Amino acid sequence: MKKIVSALFLPLFLSASNAPLTLNEALEILKNNNLEIKAASLEVKSAQEDVDQTSGLNWGKLDFTQDIAKSNDAGMVFGFKLTSREANFGDFGFSDFSLTNPDILTVEPEDLNYPDARNFFQSKLKYELPLFTGFAITSYENIMKEVKNIKSLDKEKTLNEKVFQLKKSYYDMALLESSITNMQKILSNIDALENTTKTMINVGYAKKVDLLEVKAKKGNVERLLVQMKANEELLYHYISFLLNEKVELIELPTTEIKEPNFSDDTVLERNLDIQKATTALEIKASMLKASQANYYPTLGAFGEIATADDTFLGEASDHKAYTVGARLTWNIFNGGIDSAKVEKAKIEQLKMQSQVQLAKKGISLQLAKIKTEIKSANQEINSLTKELDLANAIYKNYEARYKEKLVSMNDVIIKQSSQIEKILQLLVAKNKRNEKIFELEKLANGEK
Repeated sequence: MKKIVSALFLPLFLSASNAPLTLNEALEILKNNNLEIKAASLEVKSAQEDVDQTSGLNWGKLDFTQDIAKSNDAGMVFGFKLTSREANFGDFGFSDFSLTNPDILTVEPEDLNYPDARNFFQSKLKYELPLFTGFAITSYENIMKEVKNIKSLDKEKTLNEKVFQLKKSYYDMALLESSITNMQKILSNIDALENTTKTMINVGYAKKVDLLEVKAKKGNVERLLVQMKANEELLYHYISFLLNEKVELIELPTTEIKEPNFSDDTVLERNLDIQKATTALEIKASMLKASQANYYPTLGAFGEIATADDTFLGEASDHKAYTVGARLTWNIFNGGIDSAKVEKAKIEQLKMQSQVQLAKKGISLQLAKIKTEIKSANQEINSLTKELDLANAIYKNYEARYKEKLVSMNDVIIKQSSQIEKILQLLVAKNKRNEKIFELEKLANGEK
């Protein structure tokens, strides 16, 4: 029974898997599969780790140190005992002292100078916390956050670029298919003309040279169709590359794209390059604050607990010790280096402000150029559409007149060449219009 059910539904599954890929489906696959988008996402995650590292400085650090040593050096052995709280008067060589000895001050104590080797185990836990750093940590934290924002904008820009390329590929394919259809109609007309010419030759109303002209034109159209089919195959390869998976069939969109109605202010507000420049300006402001931190003192606190013995954790409770304290550091003079750093940071901030203005001017110029090119392309398409309709009508007229021996085959071929030329010109014009519309969307950070 299971085999019967599988056999019945298998064709449905195969049909679903071979269904044409729509543009919306392709866009979803692009966002999840494209390798460049994945790499940009990892860059954002890496930048977030930098933010976390910088933020961690606010919490200080806790270190555990375990020292293990053995020595018969007099200073070290005495220090070991003292640290372990096990020093006694015998360690000072009192066994060699004699109050009746007149040269008591020149006695060299054997126990002090030549002690036996001693093991030393010290376990130490130390916590250090920055209390005030002149706002340096806060400034660096802000810098890392803004760097992460730039990486996020880079990722969004990569996504927009790939969406632009995918949409353009889909609409290029639609235009190409439309042109192939038109060229196939022309080829069909040529086939009909070829048959007509053969018939006219048989009855003596046409010459063999007429047939040769028809065949030459037919070969030219077939060559154009082969080129278009090759371009179609290349587009499928490119779409597969963008989606990082094999694509063999897509659902063609309409060749007409509605022109987006973005105001200049909207484009400038949403443009990623301007957002990146503005974010970079904020980084420069944080870098200025970081350089000014050198004018302030730094204050840190620390606490330490330790235990030591000649065995590991031996009598740890009796031999424990603690230290707490704070340290203030303030650089009073360093030859004007801090002042120079601050002035350089101010200059960099001013330079970045100019770059933000330049970015806005550049995007405004690019926006005006794209809108002008779209307007020009619309006019060209309208004109070429009318010219193509005229070329089609003229060709049909000349084809009919040839049958009546009113015009030569050469005249018919010329009119057909004009027809093909208009089809190709219209393809180029529509392709240019689509590209400029997608560029406008990309400039405005996509459709929203």
